[in-house]
Amino acid sequence: MVSTRRAVWLFLAFERVLTAQIPLSSHPPLSFYPGLETDLGQWDLDKGPAVNATGHLVFETVNSLLQAWPNTRHRIGHTIVPGIIPVGTLLYHGAAGPHLPTALDWVAVEPDHSILFCEGSIEKGCWHLTLTVTRPMKVLYFDGSSGAKLLEGTMDTQDLVAWSEMKPEWVKNEGQRIKDLCKWGEKYGVNGFVRMQMNFEIMICNFTSHMEVASFLNLESTRLSRSTNPELPEDNNTMHRAVELRQSSLWHDRYPGETRIILDFSGLISFYDTALVPSLVPRRAGVERWDHRVAGISTEDIERVQDRLAQALARPPVTTSGIDWKTALQVVADRYASRLEFMHHLLNLTLDDGSIFKHSQQIQRQLRTVLLPYTVFAALPPNNSVTANATNSWAVPVLRECATSHTASIVSRGTTLMPSERLLLQAIRETTHEICRVATKMWASGMILGVDPLYPPELRPEPDSIRTLVGEWKEDATQLLSWLDWSVWVKCRPACSFEEICYLPTWPIGFFPTPGAPPEARWANASLWPDPNNGEWRRPQPKCIRRLEPYSF
Repeated sequence: MVSTRRAVWLFLAFERVLTAQIPLSSHPPLSFYPGLETDLGQWDLDKGPAVNATGHLVFETVNSLLQAWPNTRHRIGHTIVPGIIPVGTLLYHGAAGPHLPTALDWVAVEPDHSILFCEGSIEKGCWHLTLTVTRPMKVLYFDGSSGAKLLEGTMDTQDLVAWSEMKPEWVKNEGQRIKDLCKWGEKYGVNGFVRMQMNFEIMICNFTSHMEVASFLNLESTRLSRSTNPELPEDNNTMHRAVELRQSSLWHDRYPGETRIILDFSGLISFYDTALVPSLVPRRAGVERWDHRVAGISTEDIERVQDRLAQALARPPVTTSGIDWKTALQVVADRYASRLEFMHHLLNLTLDDGSIFKHSQQIQRQLRTVLLPYTVFAALPPNNSVTANATNSWAVPVLRECATSHTASIVSRGTTLMPSERLLLQAIRETTHEICRVATKMWASGMILGVDPLYPPELRPEPDSIRTLVGEWKEDATQLLSWLDWSVWVKCRPACSFEEICYLPTWPIGFFPTPGAPPEARWANASLWPDPNNGEWRRPQPKCIRRLEPYSF
């Protein structure tokens, strides 16, 4: 019975393959798809993105907003976004005594963070304040590690808002910073500025206008070390609190990130917007993303950014389009991230001649899966055109359907979009176009060589030909993943054990300045301040750290 079923299954599968191959020449020509014949340049499978293209950078930075992991990895922020903290949200403040803050001050989104600032003696304990938001609180979010007090550019965007210029000499002058930011934001009704260091924090302008006390507790003293040791504090209690603070930020490492702050994507400002900030384009030429800075922006571009930001804050946070951009971006990332990563893994395996054909078929199946919703019936290689096979122009309908699938409906409706939304639309279009271009190119070359399991050739390709194909695939996939540079692919390998957490070098760990030393001396002393031009600080790499003693970062 089993053998009979197997024979029937093989017969049906064979019939399906034969049926799929029988009239290749009867498929509709490219002219069946309006615009393709006159627009082939846009759909050239061998034409990669422009050197100065920034759509993929806008895509990744915006899709990483309010997520701790990517903003720790690329700590120099390039995005400013208005937002709202909704009613009922709890915020936390470690107080110096039993009195409510009367001046400008900070709150944390997690008590694990704020309790580090709950200072008091062992005899009297410390005071910890929990606040609840009573009406929607308007805030402004600076992405990157914008709470890290570093000279390498983490506070560039704040400087532009507060002072219309970068002031690196004021990197530690937080009192002046919050004062001037709040003064600037008052006319727009902004009551807080959201930043991130080891976790998210909010600079509060007025503690009584949008919040009320939920609790104000006299807690046991945290007994944390205030050691001046430039290395790590040695006592396990302090180290435990530092590790657990990192643990609390893990909750917001990946999508959806910190959900208690609702961002208005229609008011987003990106310094990767080449129309808004053209002066930064030449400064990024030949520079890796790690080293991109907002410093060097022209006066004209600063004024343009400030005008755009003022317009965004002056209007109600409601988009006329109604598009959920946060979800639109993530849908693209969900669709491609794990499959591209898996294909890259397969392409980096070492194989012998006996297994390479089967392996190439496995990769071709993965490529077909990525493109399956877009593999239109017309897109099969014509068996009578050498030129078409050489250029793979027959696959252009697949590329177009794939590249436009996530945005065509928005474009076709003629939706009225805000400038920031047009930027996001273009970011999705540029990103999906390159993903689909590379995937279609790889799939088409596999079809031509004869490694596609659905269209087996009469003669199996030679191993050398398959190796050449796999080598080309590997190069294409590697370049694509490098260009996209999605932080979702950055992880601890192998995965950390249950007693460990995955960690990226994070301020202020390793930054314990000598008390009383002038700021310039601290910055110049490499033993106290990690050199931003060297090692794991400049190029953060994930590693496992222990949640139990003995601790180490």
